[in-house]
Amino acid sequence: MKTLIKNGRIVTAVDDYHADILIEDGEVSLIGKMLEMEADKVIDASGKLVIPGGIDPHTHMELPFGGTSSSDDFFTGTRAAAFGGTTTIIDFAVQNKGESMLKGVDTWHQKAQGKAVIDYGFHLITTDFEDSHKPEMFKLIDEGITSFKLFMAYPGVFLSDDATIYRAMSAAGERGGLVCMHAENGIVINEIIKKFKDCSFPFTTIDIRSIK
Repeated sequence: MKTLIKNGRIVTAVDDYHADILIEDGEVSLIGKMLEMEADKVIDASGKLVIPGGIDPHTHMELPFGGTSSSDDFFTGTRAAAFGGTTTIIDFAVQNKGESMLKGVDTWHQKAQGKAVIDYGFHLITTDFEDSHKPEMFKLIDEGITSFKLFMAYPGVFLSDDATIYRAMSAAGERGGLVCMHAENGIVINEIIKKFKDCSFPFTTIDIRSIK
């Protein structure tokens, strides 16, 4: 299957110019001026921008949280992304407390299976990491899941203690993985919330028309 895009203004990460693009079997095979060749489909892109598909590196499809879940699943979310020119997402899979890292990723593969209409990858929200999890992390890195998110927030849900964070960072560093740290002090934040919820504040109404 060959598609020829003619007369477009091509915008890449480093260039901006007018040319034609030949796509063969879903891959760009040639870019050049005034390409003349047989194609199954010819698109006239005169007056239009031709840009690479966007990548959204932070999405949450079917993420359960706080007694509800995010509104989009892998079909509705990726369909909306495609309409907006985004052709790849990196979603956050979740390792729930007490389960293996591999199980968390498998669960998200099942959510996406047969639904996603664009390319996708995963980060892994990591909630447990003992030394025994290191081979699992290395396996995931070898399979292309190279980033792991740990939280210092959300006690009882995602929060990891310092030892867990240290073990995960050390293991990721051995294999070239990346740890993304949600660095809020969740325990202290909860105490501050409780303090302010217990307070009552007097309110005074001011007529702004009287301010000169």
